[in-house]
Amino acid sequence: MLSQNTIDIIKTTIPILEENGIALTKYFYHRMFVNNPEIKKFFNQAHQENNSQQEALAVAILAYAKNIDNLDALGSAIELISQKHASLQIKPEHYPIVGNNLIESIKEVLNLDSSSNIILAWEDAYRFLANILIGREKKLYDENLEKYGWDGFENFKIIKKEHESSTACSFYLKNDRFKKINFKPGQYVTVRFPYQDTTTMRNYSISSATGEDYLRITVKKETKGSISNYLHNEIKEHDNVEVSTPYGEFFLDLNQTNNKPIVLISAGIGITPLMSMLLSELKTNNRREILFICGKKNKAEHSFAEILKNLAKENSRLKTIFFYENGESKTAKQGLIDLAVVKDMLGTNDAQYFFCGPKNFMLSIQERLLNNGVNSNDIHFEFFGSKNV
Repeated sequence: MLSQNTIDIIKTTIPILEENGIALTKYFYHRMFVNNPEIKKFFNQAHQENNSQQEALAVAILAYAKNIDNLDALGSAIELISQKHASLQIKPEHYPIVGNNLIESIKEVLNLDSSSNIILAWEDAYRFLANILIGREKKLYDENLEKYGWDGFENFKIIKKEHESSTACSFYLKNDRFKKINFKPGQYVTVRFPYQDTTTMRNYSISSATGEDYLRITVKKETKGSISNYLHNEIKEHDNVEVSTPYGEFFLDLNQTNNKPIVLISAGIGITPLMSMLLSELKTNNRREILFICGKKNKAEHSFAEILKNLAKENSRLKTIFFYENGESKTAKQGLIDLAVVKDMLGTNDAQYFFCGPKNFMLSIQERLLNNGVNSNDIHFEFFGSKNV
């Protein structure tokens, strides 16, 4: 446990972190990538270029300082970080590298020497948190090895490549060793492959149902996304990629006993984990009503539109409604998502909500649901990119 003296000193650094957090994390990442380039493969460089990774880390460090005397408040954040680390195969030997660069960055940015009480306190605080994360990640590795039958990365063949819309493409991944992959619908895998003389890793939500003998990921082609363009343009059927076991704390519990309706709300490529939830739920004998609300820029970019329409025809407990920002469509409303449709279509706002999409979309949906009286325990969300904790 941390000493009271360490806790007190960490608390005194809160104003410093509030003022200098971003400067510190920018310096830290630059320093670490120069001194330890072997660590670079664990980080999405696009998130470095737009500063989202630096901002997320600054928020995380500040949250740790503010809650250093009440770590229970950080339980969900620690779980999110542990799941992400495990998906990337972060191991105990990586923590001293990160810790050394972080402590040295604090010293250099704040002009402190090694004997400073602030430095000594943050060394203790980092070791303490690292041990918590290492312990949780070991448990995740052990659980997934037992559950799925592989550790680290396994080769999967791309058995099918299918365009879902003008911007999204699905990749069906299969390894004949695994006959039934029972992940939690909503989780993601890490895909690892060689790119420009280095190893590149990306997290992709699984968009297929649980319990199949394959995994499907669906990737949006971003205008400036070097990796998404590479996958769309260069990766072909019968190519092999390395795939981790599934991870993630955002999922639909198929064994939940309450009969509350399920409302799935997506924007953009955020539809992918929700498709997994929908397809998996429809395979069960549950009778929960499901409402799937999709927001897209236009019809051309709407992945899985026909699949959703057909599923609604085949399953009486499923209702769907689409919103397109641009362009007219006989099968969609024009404009942004209007949550009034939940009560109109289900007769109640009392439901379990799962939503995924861009950050501002997520914040808006969350705020509107809370304003509509939805219990916070019924609100579950995930946005893609660097996660603020």
